[in-house]
Amino acid sequence: MRSNRIRTTVLAATALLAALSLTACSGESGSSESSKAGAAAPVANTIDQQATSQPESHATSQPESEATSQPQTAAPETGATDAPVTHSGGSGSGTTKNTVPPVETGANKAGNTAGTTSTTSSSSTKTVTCTGSNTKVTVTKVSRPINHLLLTVTNTGSKLCNAYYAPKLRFDDAQAVFPILDDSQPQAVVTLAPGESAYAAIGLTGEPGAGPAPRKAAHLQVNFAGKSNVGSTGTPAELKLPANTYWDDNGFVTYWQTEMADALQY
Repeated sequence: MRSNRIRTTVLAATALLAALSLTACSGESGSSESSKAGAAAPVANTIDQQATSQPESHATSQPESEATSQPQTAAPETGATDAPVTHSGGSGSGTTKNTVPPVETGANKAGNTAGTTSTTSSSSTKTVTCTGSNTKVTVTKVSRPINHLLLTVTNTGSKLCNAYYAPKLRFDDAQAVFPILDDSQPQAVVTLAPGESAYAAIGLTGEPGAGPAPRKAAHLQVNFAGKSNVGSTGTPAELKLPANTYWDDNGFVTYWQTEMADALQY
């Protein structure tokens, strides 16, 4: 009777130990699985975060690049140079300022005067030929040398003028041009600024008895030479001669000179 009780007790204890063992194993297994699940969760979260952030990065950069490369037509239509241009894409957006430079106008170009000359300056420095239309010519009788007249030409225009070579003279209705004294040729062309004068001397006669008798004249026509010295150019000057002026074929006229004394030395 007693041995049956002991056996029953032993069996119960054995069953209890087995139950406890199963419980412990179950707890350890659950704990292990829970730990594994906990360790795997951050990995999954990381993958999810990468999946979430990666499209945002592509969505932000790719549309912005495309929006920048497309031509912007809004600013030219409105004419506002400071109108904002919006770039958007994905979760991000931003604005940039239109920096298109203003169109250079004719006023801006005219305002820039570095290394340029005005039309007025250019025209005022242009040199023309002295003629009867842009000069005043006078003739006067001088006491020395004897039998000499003095021609004076003054620039009355607004531009420089060149008095080329010598004046080409005709007394009254003479057919030939009065002789020119080659020895009086200056080293350079005489250029006159507005208001300046040049001079030429007229030797009325040659040596007495060297030719025909002197002829009386009342009128003198002064023609101007051009740069090529072929014929005459421009309008001639028509002058009234001093009283009792006589000339002959042996006389001469000098080249234009810048100084009166240079003309009257011949």
